[in-house]
Amino acid sequence: MWMWHRWGVVAAWIWLGCSFSFPAIARKRSPTESVDAVALADLPVEARDTHRLILQGGPFPYPRKDGSVFGNRERLLPRHPRGYYLEYTVPTPGSRGRGARRIVCGGNLPKAPEVCYYTRDHYASFRRIAS
Repeated sequence: MWMWHRWGVVAAWIWLGCSFSFPAIARKRSPTESVDAVALADLPVEARDTHRLILQGGPFPYPRKDGSVFGNRERLLPRHPRGYYLEYTVPTPGSRGRGARRIVCGGNLPKAPEVCYYTRDHYASFRRIAS
């Protein structure tokens, strides 16, 4: 009995602590909230080039990876069935590999994407590309 009571107190303390004691911690953005937009012209030149390649159907610098399904495991983008989003590499100058920058597009792919998002930090954050 004492053990269950003690664990109940610990659980309540954790719940209250997480709910009320840490207001400075930024909460994750819900996929239903609007994602900040960025003008295509404000993106790095490599991102603008990748966006142009997406619209014309390639060729892409990483053909085995570019155009592959993006699973949205981070749940930062609006939910859609698997296969709705495809990802494309945005080359990063000075990077040894593909780097962290990507464009993720959704909709009528690969020909006419409904929406595209840019991430410079490998899916930690997204900005909707406003063309």
